[in-house]
Amino acid sequence: MKLFKNQSGQGMTEYIIIVAVIALAGIAAFSYFGKTVRNQTAAMSESLAGDKAAATTAITAADTSAGKAATEGTTDANLKDYVDRQE
Repeated sequence: MKLFKNQSGQGMTEYIIIVAVIALAGIAAFSYFGKTVRNQTAAMSESLAGDKAAATTAITAADTSAGKAATEGTTDANLKDYVDRQE
């Protein structure tokens, strides 16, 4: 009887680990892609809520963030200007 109880606990532990890994992947994606993804997510939520003006503003902010990221991605960086590049 004890054997069966341990197996159900093991299954629950595996599910918790899987959920934690998926959550960490989501957090990493939002952190890695930064403002662009956050602004796009805001635009989607505002569109679903029916607020067209706020959605348009969020889309414009996402475009601006993407342009800034593209510009920063093409510039050379080193430790001398590391502090200046932080927001």
